[in-house]
Amino acid sequence: MRILYICLSPTFGMHQYTADLANRTSSYGHEVHVLTTANLPRDRYAPSLTIHTPIANQTTGFSREGIEKRDYRAVLNAILKIEPDVVHFTAPHLWNPLLIRALKGTDTPIIHTLHDLDPHKGSKFGMFIRIWNQLILDNAHHIVVHGQTYQQRLVRTGFPPEKLTYIPLLHLFLGSVRLSTTHDLATDVQYEPWALFFGRIERYKGLEHLLAAGAMLAYNKSQAPHIIIAGKGNMGRLWPGVLPEHIELRNRIIEDEEALDLFRRCGCLVLPYVDATQSALIAAAYYFRKPVIVTRSGALPEYVQNGVTGFVVEPEHPASLARKLERLLAQPALQQRLGEAGRAWYEYQRLEEEKTLLQMYQHMLGGSHDATSCQ
Repeated sequence: MRILYICLSPTFGMHQYTADLANRTSSYGHEVHVLTTANLPRDRYAPSLTIHTPIANQTTGFSREGIEKRDYRAVLNAILKIEPDVVHFTAPHLWNPLLIRALKGTDTPIIHTLHDLDPHKGSKFGMFIRIWNQLILDNAHHIVVHGQTYQQRLVRTGFPPEKLTYIPLLHLFLGSVRLSTTHDLATDVQYEPWALFFGRIERYKGLEHLLAAGAMLAYNKSQAPHIIIAGKGNMGRLWPGVLPEHIELRNRIIEDEEALDLFRRCGCLVLPYVDATQSALIAAAYYFRKPVIVTRSGALPEYVQNGVTGFVVEPEHPASLARKLERLLAQPALQQRLGEAGRAWYEYQRLEEEKTLLQMYQHMLGGSHDATSCQ
């Protein structure tokens, strides 16, 4: 099977997601192509993949850059030249609905992942994203979502269930060389008494509530920080002034080695989001045998067995978040027990994801563009 993944977005997270799909599908023996921007993070992708870079876009998929008709034609011509058996759009871009409509004339099965059915709060493309989502839903042959809540919501609105596949978001944050290692990267983990927030600093991620929760925790200067925030962004917009003294901020792009160290040492991962869809960071924490604390937002609670692999708290409620942090960080044995349960969840879901993914592609290639829904 010749599978083409299309990721026209330069966003690093979209490449991490695309690379995970492409690398693993290639390992199953399929011929895998990736069509993307020349500015891709090449180290995320396995050397065995065939990479096509007809454009070199610098900005997000909904910017004015997407108006360039010449680049659009270059992308379409590259797709037609590859002659894929299945096309899977993995990232949002202005051109995707146009490309899908153009490809319908080739009778090629077209799959599109929808990462966000609703735009995040504060998004400047909010209304446009809703229109764009509807165009994708109306024109793609099959849709992938990463939350059962979104699968059910689409069905309630009348979307055909046979055109939907739910696959949990399980990719790790590492490059292909690290991921190709034969040994378990999580064999030497520790459980230090601090929580990790990892990722871009954005308003919808609720960091001001995490900082407020951290300020409630008992602290003395002989202790290590209670919380490490690792990721790039404008913290001043969320928390004017000096951060609480027991909060450590690493405001930069976190490379693989530093990320590995953080996940191996932390006591837990915390996602205090106020407006989430889903997050692959939960799976990453579980891989490293670490429990998670998430808010009841979007599909996040689907990924956490409350009291078994971590805890679910209400969003925008620093006091309840502080109580869970205090309880978890004070008990290394509890961290380990929940973390081991999380690793078991991850291993099971990874196997189920593999079966679902291959079943989806095989059904699409089998002649019916309305593939059987994969749960």
